[in-house]
Formats: sequence, structure tokens, C-alpha cells
Amino acid sequence: MTERAFNFSAGPAVLPEPVLREAQRDLWDIADSGVGIAEHSHRGKVFTRVIEEAEADCRALAGVPANYKVLFLQGGASSQFFMLPANRLPEGGTADYLDTGSWSSKAAKEAAYYGTAHVAASTKAAGYDHIPDAAETNYSSDPAYVHFTSNNTIFGTQWKTEPEVPAGAFVACDASSDIFSRPVDVERYGILYAGAQKNIGPAGVVLALVREDLLEPVRELPTMQRYATFAESDSLYNTPPTFGIYLMGRVFKWLLAEGGLAAVAKRNEDKAGLLYGAIDAGEFYRGAARADSRSLVNVTFTTPSPEIDARFLEEAAAQGLAGLKGHRSVGGMRASIYNAFPRAGCEALARFMTDFAAKHG
Repeated sequence: MTERAFNFSAGPAVLPEPVLREAQRDLWDIADSGVGIAEHSHRGKVFTRVIEEAEADCRALAGVPANYKVLFLQGGASSQFFMLPANRLPEGGTADYLDTGSWSSKAAKEAAYYGTAHVAASTKAAGYDHIPDAAETNYSSDPAYVHFTSNNTIFGTQWKTEPEVPAGAFVACDASSDIFSRPVDVERYGILYAGAQKNIGPAGVVLALVREDLLEPVRELPTMQRYATFAESDSLYNTPPTFGIYLMGRVFKWLLAEGGLAAVAKRNEDKAGLLYGAIDAGEFYRGAARADSRSLVNVTFTTPSPEIDARFLEEAAAQGLAGLKGHRSVGGMRASIYNAFPRAGCEALARFMTDFAAKHG
């Protein structure tokens, strides 16, 4: 293959082409230092500039207030499933979890090691096809925090805004699959975290925005499990994922150059509209998510049968439409159209969907 395919992978996912071109150069020699970015000391001047610019651009992009720490962590978002309750769920305390899919369910399971994880809402009985409303939510009497997953990659559902939570509880969010795909009011959150590998960088680095009053843990913890450790060391307590932080920083610059989060959100809405339009055009396709809960970054759907699904995937791949196979728990197709995914790819898939339905409907 001499040309890049349209990569609909759910993650690791497509990165901006200008960032990839810049990384090609800087892997060989960054800033005329004679050394590539992956080889530089994390204590040296070159990488110091990289990580400082990444933080500054992150703050500018999302309007991160001064009383929040920007942390670059490791272990994937799944490590936050235990790090969050370890630091902020007191012994004998309760945290509320909103269960909208596989990852939110796993987060609640990890929290149970440290206290009570109360499932305040769950859409499991409905096949995780929607976001719960207030009538479906029953908070505990005094939760330390309320945790939700803002976008559910597997099922293709997305919160349109943050949930309203009980007074005294802070909001914690796993935003791994839609972080910085739209404007965000960081002050609505106590802790906001995301694996980078879908919208803001490569696999291997986690971005966490933590309000300063939540940095100190509520129990004794190993050094590397404390948010305070990374806050006090500017994410440099040990060797961080230097190349991942570099790439994330370059994606932040790209997003700023593209007009910021408001502009990116409009583009993402437009891209998703092309695909949902193809789904809704007839009876051939069925969306996995309820219309009022549809994700703008993970579009999930099926054809009339698993056999036709398989044919769809085979013919799509032959046309350079890659990574469309849905998660095994849902089946069908999943088009992940994150920030860096081009509109041309959505146009190509929408045309293919229309033609395929005409042939096989």
C-alpha cells in the first residue's frame, strides 16, 4: 500500500499528519541538538522545554485554571481506576459510579478495594444503549465523589454535559475517548483524566487534571501511587514517557492552530452527521446507540445480519476503509472519528454505506 488508509481504529488511533511529519524529523534531531527526542534526557534542557510547552498549551487549549495541576502519568486510564479511589475514597467512605459501559464498570470494581462503590445508575439492562437521565439515577447519601465515563467507545454513547451531583461530592471523569474533542469546563471537575491514544497523542501516556485541594491522599500510599508525588515533581519524579509527552504537546499545538476546541467540536459534529445521516437514510442499518445518546467520536451500527456485517467489513477494507470492526460485545461496525480523523474519510465511508445498502438491501 502506497497511500495511507482511512484509519477508523478505536485506539490507538489516527494522529494528525502534520504532527507525524514533525515527529519524523524530531526523532532524528530535535531543535538542532543532534539528538532525537526519544533519546534526550528527561532532565535536560531540550525535554524541559518540551514538557513545559505541553503543559502551557494544554492550559491554553482547555482553559485549565491555575489551581489545577496538569499531570503526565503512565499506566493507561485503567491505572486511574485504582489511583483515584486510593487517593480520594476514605476508608469506610462511598463513591458513586455511573455505569454506562465496560470501562465505567471496571472503574467501579477497582474502587471497591478501597471503600464502597455505589452504582448510582446503570444502563446495562438496556444493553448500554443510552446515557442515564436523572430519573434513572439514585445517588448515595454522602458520596466522596461521582465518577462517570464521558464517552463509551464500545457502545457509541456520549454524555452531552456533566451529570449534576450531590453537594459536597466532586466530579471525577474518565474522558479517554472524547477529551478535547469539544469545549470543556474544567472547573466542573475535581479530577479529569484520559489515556492519550484516541484524541491527543499515542498510547502510553495519561493526562490528568487534578484540582490542588485533591492532591494529598486520604491514606498512606506508595510514592508512585500518589497524585501529590507527580504534582510536586512536575511529572518528573521518575523517567516519564518522554516521546508520548512530546507527541501530546505537538497535538495540543495542532489543535490550537486548528482554532481550538470550539472549532474542533463543530468539525466533529459535521463528520458524525455524515455517518448518522447514512445510518438513518433507510432501514438497512441500525445504530447501536439511542439517538439522544449518540457519540460524536464513535459511530456504532450493524447491518441486517452478522453475515452481511462480515461482507461490509471485507468490502470496506478493500476500499481503504480500515479498522471498522465493532467490539466483540456489540458486533457490527464501529467508526471512530476522533479529532485527527479527516472529513474526507467520513465522506468516503458514507458513500460506501449508501452503495453497500443499495446492493445488499
